[in-house]
Amino acid sequence: MKELQDIVTDFLALKSRGQTAALATVVKVKGSTYRRPGARMLMSQDGCMTGSISGGCLENDVFEHAKHVMASGTPTLVKYDPEVAEEIIWALGLGCNGAVHVLIERLDKQLTFITECLGNRHSGVLATVFCVEGQVQAKVGNHLMFYLDKTVISEIADSTLAQAVIADAQATLHEQKSKVKTYHLPTGRAEVLIELIKPPTPLLIFGAGQDAIPVVSFAKELGWHVTVVDHRPTYLTPEKFPNADNLILTSAEAAHKYVLLEDNTVAIAMTHNYFHDRELLKMLLPSAVRYIGVLGPKSRTAELLEDLQAEGIFYTEEQLSRLYAPVGLDIGADTPVEIALSIVAEIQAVLAKRTGGLLRDRKAPIHHRIDELDAQAIQSS
Repeated sequence: MKELQDIVTDFLALKSRGQTAALATVVKVKGSTYRRPGARMLMSQDGCMTGSISGGCLENDVFEHAKHVMASGTPTLVKYDPEVAEEIIWALGLGCNGAVHVLIERLDKQLTFITECLGNRHSGVLATVFCVEGQVQAKVGNHLMFYLDKTVISEIADSTLAQAVIADAQATLHEQKSKVKTYHLPTGRAEVLIELIKPPTPLLIFGAGQDAIPVVSFAKELGWHVTVVDHRPTYLTPEKFPNADNLILTSAEAAHKYVLLEDNTVAIAMTHNYFHDRELLKMLLPSAVRYIGVLGPKSRTAELLEDLQAEGIFYTEEQLSRLYAPVGLDIGADTPVEIALSIVAEIQAVLAKRTGGLLRDRKAPIHHRIDELDAQAIQSS
């Protein structure tokens, strides 16, 4: 997320100066690769790069191709496949054995669309045509943008293909999962990356103590949107939290008036005050918040829940499943920075639907697979 935000920031800066730039996007992979479909790298005419599409082995070669794209304006698909051109791959020093397909294009509406999704904090789907065979009325580099309100902006001239992509874009928004699809049409075939563009993860930190500072720093490094909430004006200052997106001065009892508790939100209660945390649990547990972390020992949280039960407040198993207490992964954290690392790492694991264990003990592949689906033949109407 942070990488994409950096690309958007640098794109806007280049645009304001009237400079030409190119965007490289990993659109398809096969086997073991360092980056997955959707990884991007922004390149300017003078060779400045933001983001990455590999571990450093492909970037320079991609930039050589990008020079031609910036000059001509014509998108190009570059394939790095050790099964096809092993000697080239060895020359580049490609560290993984998988194939990587990279689309290089001049910047246009697609990055503007991503900017809107990030800036307005809503999801969207960006479909990118990266391979066309036959007489399909579509070009490499054509895009279709699907907004949350179902508004569609399409560059795909083939109406049959466009309608199929729209249906898959809507499914991607519902499933929250990107995919690569091959469409077989009566006149040819097209390959399309259908990519979910997600807004920054909203993080609510309740408590503006010294230990909240590194939590904010780690979260911002991941590109999250961070709000710190506290009732003490001397604690909650821009000087103390220069990286926070929002500072809200309010009590735990009134916090619900000022924060959005949506299903993509994550929250941490670290007020170091028993009664404040009890009020926060009363607010957070019935909400749609995806993750609720509570600082302190397990016995303290158990006591908090017992107090709420004594008030006649009971919670379902689903609600309690979103409660993480003690907060953080078991990494032997002791200092505030180490504890912050364990907290943010746990949240990342939950968002990625992982357990946070050691990768050497993992039996499944490291990366979630982006499905490469061969769509059924599409009949023209």
